[in-house]
Amino acid sequence: MSEPQTTTPYDQIGGQPAIAAVVDRFYDLMDTDPAYAELRAMHAADLAPMRTSLTGFLTGWAGGPRDWFEANPGKCMMSMHAGFPITAETARQWVEAMGRAFADHDLADHPVGKLMNEQFAMMAGGMVRTATMAG
Repeated sequence: MSEPQTTTPYDQIGGQPAIAAVVDRFYDLMDTDPAYAELRAMHAADLAPMRTSLTGFLTGWAGGPRDWFEANPGKCMMSMHAGFPITAETARQWVEAMGRAFADHDLADHPVGKLMNEQFAMMAGGMVRTATMAG
């Protein structure tokens, strides 16, 4: 008797191509929409490395290949941003831009998309607290 196949959130939203598309849209919004100017100012001029890194992180985080985690042992989203001056406003901008990126790829109403965006909001809130405590 074969074991039932489990489908990861990564598979449910379309795998690496879907995650990469969302990440690209997120950084495109951050790079071009004045509503995210404060968030954009916190990043390097060249967003290509961040696009690659966030795609890899989200891929592994959602249940896909864990290459990012193997290349960054002991790291997570929180630890990678611990030194950034994240304010409530920049956290809000991040969550809003990511939500728009999911919506622009018809994933905002997908159960996994909703869950991921809820988790992003919680992480962003935690980063604000961390930045406040560190400051």
